Amino acid sequence: MKKLIFTAGLLLAGLASQAQDLSKNAIGLRLGDNDGLGYEISYQRALSEATRLQLDLGLRSEDYVDAYKLSGTYQWVKDLSALADGFNWFYGAGAALGTVQVDFMGQKDSETFVNAAGNVGIEYNFEFPLQLSLDTRPEIGIINGDSDLSLEVALGVRYKF
Repeated sequence: MKKLIFTAGLLLAGLASQAQDLSKNAIGLRLGDNDGLGYEISYQRALSEATRLQLDLGLRSEDYVDAYKLSGTYQWVKDLSALADGFNWFYGAGAALGTVQVDFMGQKDSETFVNAAGNVGIEYNFEFPLQLSLDTRPEIGIINGDSDLSLEVALGVRYKF
């Protein structure tokens, strides 16, 4: 019986050490390819001790192309303090909605698309309110999108509050 209580106590202590200290909010930039959109305004909102919602808005307006894409992913965040305090890894799933408008030599075209998205990455949370992350977000077209898998890698820089 004592061994069972001791084992259960160790298990609970191990689970408690996996609890996250997620910031309630974080806002900043996600810098990557983003299918030609380049950078995104990124916002994270904690939903529990180990889950959050991330919204990213990518914009592009140059030459003859105007485009935007709003991506949303639900993320599970896991502790990596074995590497160093402040490290986490995360994974998630979500979707993206966007539009591309092309006006080239009098030819106008517009397309709205919906993509399914995944997300996996690693982040470091500093003692001061700064978070750096490196992640990949594979996407595949569901409606009017590219049916090929799109894979991008991005660096995130966010202010935590």
